[in-house]
Amino acid sequence: MATHKQAVPPPTVFFGEEAFQPIDHTEVRWLGSGGMFVNTRGTCIMMDPMLKGFDMPLLIDMPIAPENIPHLDAVLITHCDNDHYSVPSLHAMEHVSKAFHGPHYVAELMQAEGFPANGHDIGDSFEVGPAKITLTPADHAWQNEKAKYNYRVFRLEDYCGFWIETPDGIIWAPGDSRLMKEHLEMPQPDAILFDFSDNEWHIGLEGAIQMANTYPEAHLILCHWGTVDAPDLNVFNADPQSLYDRVVNPERIHAYAPGQPFSLKKS
Repeated sequence: MATHKQAVPPPTVFFGEEAFQPIDHTEVRWLGSGGMFVNTRGTCIMMDPMLKGFDMPLLIDMPIAPENIPHLDAVLITHCDNDHYSVPSLHAMEHVSKAFHGPHYVAELMQAEGFPANGHDIGDSFEVGPAKITLTPADHAWQNEKAKYNYRVFRLEDYCGFWIETPDGIIWAPGDSRLMKEHLEMPQPDAILFDFSDNEWHIGLEGAIQMANTYPEAHLILCHWGTVDAPDLNVFNADPQSLYDRVVNPERIHAYAPGQPFSLKKS
């Protein structure tokens, strides 16, 4: 099978305890894969941290080992795929996180592993420090097409994104999802953790460009690219160069290094 060269991010920016300290603003860091770390005025939240134990080779170094995380106010999990719900990563940080949140099905999986998880409906909101977090819809039930997963029917409500309102602006992580009508009807976010994977169970490149241009002022922090060494799998092969000529205001595209901080500001 022919292979092609994968797009890769700049070298990882490692961080440690200093990134978890109280600050007077909000910082967002892409963790590699679909993960994100947010420090909003000293409240620390990780979403989908895949920081160890993945079952495929990687192209990057992770910006922090989960054993080195000093504290978290919450861990958010969008869905059950192991590049998002990383059981090894969560076990390594379970004693430093005050709470775990996800859709009901994901919360049940976490509870079975011993994590004190809270399950939510799509559209539910909850607060973590100064942040108000709302679950947004996602369409990613690819398991229903695979005989391996026929032990249950996977439903839309088993997957989500997170809309995170902070004192310094709104960051939206739509999660892994096909483009949905609801995704084009949100208020204007200030930043999007932006998946642009050209895959039938992800947003697809055309859908990603449509979403980006629906929110022309939102900063686009690219994710779900340049992480997994799998040049023949389109789900891991998004290329930032495919965006610059087609996205309105392309200067807002941030192909950051894993761990590189982005300061969130209201548009």
